[in-house]
Amino acid sequence: MVLTGPVPDRKLKVTISEIKFNQSPMRQSSQNIPLICDQTLLSHIRSNLERLEVIKHPREGSRRAAVAVTIVDIADDPGVYGISGNENRRHHGAVVLTRRAAGLKNHSGQWSFPGGRLEPGETPETAALRELEEEVGLHLGPEQIIGYLDDFTTRSGFVMTPVVLWGGPNLTLHPDPGEVRSVHRVPLEELLREDAPILERIPESEYPVLLMPVGNSWIATPTGAILYQFREVAILGRSTRVAHYEQPYFAWS
Repeated sequence: MVLTGPVPDRKLKVTISEIKFNQSPMRQSSQNIPLICDQTLLSHIRSNLERLEVIKHPREGSRRAAVAVTIVDIADDPGVYGISGNENRRHHGAVVLTRRAAGLKNHSGQWSFPGGRLEPGETPETAALRELEEEVGLHLGPEQIIGYLDDFTTRSGFVMTPVVLWGGPNLTLHPDPGEVRSVHRVPLEELLREDAPILERIPESEYPVLLMPVGNSWIATPTGAILYQFREVAILGRSTRVAHYEQPYFAWS
């Protein structure tokens, strides 16, 4: 989900596209972290999420949105951004991300979670489930909600609620070509890179821009920040906060 809003007058003086990436990044030790997409992983993530005291942002007068942070298996995903497919890891856990359709007016090609603004009468939970089905053809019920991450307020004034869902193994995704150029399963192991996150200072903000390295490129905030908090809280069991991180200029519009 990418949301639109007003464009600031000044452009960033930092060229984020010039960031150099480690082509063979180290991963944090996963010795005690379950990576197979099974009940052990589900219990691990659910337990970690239950310990998080979720921070909700003021919603009165704000525009509200929700995103679906969905755990599935890697299956036969061909890999993306320099992550090659690996038959030995096809049963490992992954999160679902999309690339926006090329024909969309705003933010075409950008990375996002399935999600969008709440329709009248919707809750974050019903909106996340609806958008997940509309964008990638995955129907899940409310019983598959296993927790939440902190609200994130975007530069355009939307309060985003990340809803964490357990999809599990052996699911087929069917992206809507009108909204989604492609759908990808980013391995949980990729989120454990030691070079994550990348923090870049910009003159427009006292806070750094957060980027999550994926393969040989990166995913920007707000999607990158939510990915990072998911890694820290759900996988590593840490109470890390991300709402203060800045977004790059192209995400301000």
